[in-house]
Amino acid sequence: MATRAKTKQAKQTKRTRETRRTRETRKAARRFIDLSQPISQTPPESMLKVDIQYFSHEDGTRIHGAFFGLTPDDLPDGKFAAVENVTLTTHSGTHLDAPWHFGPTAEGRPAKTADQLPLGWCYGAGVLLDFSHKKPTAPITVVELMKELERIGYDLKPGNIVLIRTGAEDHYFSDPNFCEVATGLSGDALMWLFNKGIRTMGTDSFTLDISIQIMCQKLKAGDRAAYFPVHCGSVVKESCHAEKLFNLKKLPRPYGFKVAMFPIKLENCSAGWTRAVAIL
Repeated sequence: MATRAKTKQAKQTKRTRETRRTRETRKAARRFIDLSQPISQTPPESMLKVDIQYFSHEDGTRIHGAFFGLTPDDLPDGKFAAVENVTLTTHSGTHLDAPWHFGPTAEGRPAKTADQLPLGWCYGAGVLLDFSHKKPTAPITVVELMKELERIGYDLKPGNIVLIRTGAEDHYFSDPNFCEVATGLSGDALMWLFNKGIRTMGTDSFTLDISIQIMCQKLKAGDRAAYFPVHCGSVVKESCHAEKLFNLKKLPRPYGFKVAMFPIKLENCSAGWTRAVAIL
């Protein structure tokens, strides 16, 4: 009996070691794809202006070293810490819109701000849907969502993070009309995703809605429902979505990866910048 017990224990120990080695191998093989745009200086006429003031190591000695009573002679090479002052909106660069951005209430309750977003919303299995072939004048419909899911052979699951590729990322650095070049979801498509248990989405475009200019034209023509249907509809269910994602075209498959896009914890704000990452 003692010999049999020792043999069983030895086998269990071997299995445990093999399991650990397998986990370590998987961790070593993980690949990370940066899904974020850089935050950089913008032209003065930009709608979401970013201004970055750079202070060199020499500036650090003069400005910040003096705060601690230090002179250049006290420091190695007379240099201290470099630092920057950055002025921007919470919707500059790749960011995550919180429910508060869409309205003061969501699902009949006070809407969550960026610092109140549950972290579980910001990490999950990603699903990439490619609509880069669509024109900016035509919103993505429910039927098109269903056809794209059929094409990639995937059934949405509650908690999935749905990424919409519009092709806008190809225009980010070169086209001054970046915010007008891509498609977006229709209001019905948003509700359909909500009904599938989707709470978190993302797009490589300026907005998850269609072109702002086109929405404004429709609004002036009397079509009030055409004005930001995704943003306005997002008060129906507490949700969040990322805008200005990047490198969606570099994802090697439409699913089978994780997405992490935790927002910076900005108190009482409608959005937070995020370093969005796909983990394969």
